[in-house]
Amino acid sequence: MKTIPELLSLSKTYENELPPMPELPAAPKGIEVARWIDHTILKPEATVHQVKQICQEALEYNFASVCINPSFVPLAAGLLSGSEVETCTVVGFPLGATLPTVKMAETLTVIGMGATEVDMVINIGALKAQAYGQVLNDIEVVVQAAQNQGAIVKVIIETALLTKQEKIIACLLCKEAKADFVKTSTGFSTAGATVEDVELMRRVVGAKMGVKAAGGIRDLNDAQAMIAAGATRLGASAGISIIQEALA
Repeated sequence: MKTIPELLSLSKTYENELPPMPELPAAPKGIEVARWIDHTILKPEATVHQVKQICQEALEYNFASVCINPSFVPLAAGLLSGSEVETCTVVGFPLGATLPTVKMAETLTVIGMGATEVDMVINIGALKAQAYGQVLNDIEVVVQAAQNQGAIVKVIIETALLTKQEKIIACLLCKEAKADFVKTSTGFSTAGATVEDVELMRRVVGAKMGVKAAGGIRDLNDAQAMIAAGATRLGASAGISIIQEALA
């Protein structure tokens, strides 16, 4: 394990010279791109009917997961039961400013209702205040709670609100906490994923950790660009449009 001063020193080194781009898995072809997509509906006005629809679409096209708000987890988990499509939900969403104990309780609750993947938001204000130990603890309690129950964790760092150095230290903290993925965005901030941020995140975390690009991925070109930059998962509400382009 690295100490906070060691992580901070490493982040400053990376700010001047990033590690080389690691070797990445082969990009998906055609319909295979569906297995890289979290088919997402997180808008506050989402209805039961809409959630049922995206679950049906996910089953039809075999998306990686359906990503929905916590109140819809039992519905989605039931509809997706027995399939390869995972049930993904969000914790501390979209601001990340809730207490670690609350995030942990929320994590255990949604997993108990059937979630198999948890996308949590870090405490962004703590990161910007350089309270790195607080941020690490915030991530660790969720990761430990989820992984002990067999679920995976994607950590949203909200790149649009961070400087380059803050993005680097955030990725290093996620890696130190043994999260499964680092994720760009909630989709509810000032901007979403960029190719530059995805490449930066991939270079920092290396080959083994997942990188999820989310926010503003609207077509196949966007999806392919994010994958080429190092993303191994995409969060998109436009999954059907992307698949239709891929098939065409």
